[in-house]
Amino acid sequence: MYIYWYIGISEGLKSIVYRYQLDPNQFIGAKPWVVILVLSLLVGVILAGILIIFIYNMKTLQLYRMQHTFINNFTHELKTPVTSLKLYLETFTKYEIPRDEQLKYISFMLQDVERLSNNINSILNLARIESKVYDRKFRNVDLIELIEEFLSNNRHIFRDCDINIEKPPGKEYRQLVIISLFEMLLMNILTNAKKYNNSARPCIDITFEEGEKDLLIRFKDNGVGIEKGDRKKIFKKFYQGKCHEDRISVGGSGIGLYLANT
Repeated sequence: MYIYWYIGISEGLKSIVYRYQLDPNQFIGAKPWVVILVLSLLVGVILAGILIIFIYNMKTLQLYRMQHTFINNFTHELKTPVTSLKLYLETFTKYEIPRDEQLKYISFMLQDVERLSNNINSILNLARIESKVYDRKFRNVDLIELIEEFLSNNRHIFRDCDINIEKPPGKEYRQLVIISLFEMLLMNILTNAKKYNNSARPCIDITFEEGEKDLLIRFKDNGVGIEKGDRKKIFKKFYQGKCHEDRISVGGSGIGLYLANT
């Protein structure tokens, strides 16, 4: 490449000298510097290309690792309740169990079914969001009433939590929202606040802050918090915050906050 460029530049300079009848001696000293300059630009372009390829490969590798982690985690999230259900059902078929014990095992089975349902819904919601196949009808609703109705319908999920909603007397926060998407946002934020929490009883406070043209909803909990290095990453698809020795270990697929942010 060096020889090719050197010959090409030399021939180009000669043709310019002959065409415009210039003094060749003026270009003899300048020609090497021109060649060096052009070759330096060429090397710079090559290095820039190598850097771009390197960055692209690193991004691809990072995405592959995140997807691999997601597959492993999600497979575990599906396999664990299925294995548990199978064990309970085999127990029912092999042994005569008193009614109170049956009810206890049935409650465990219902929890496993709920866990499976939540995981499947997460994948279905991800597909709907990314393909934009969902109800796009906006409705003018009072957000406080909507949140209270959501918590009432899902009291079995948050029965071990204290969720407090700021309700100024006589105040309404009416907004145009897509109810299904807003409920999806609530579910993902609140379940994360519940999971990443090692308190005796998780507490979540929901407050509202009105701006000139928008309304800010704040969620505050007594959980383990978010590492500084994770704050910009937790809303990425498949990303999950790191669990340290002094923190709880949680499952999940890594798409809940991505859906909430989307």
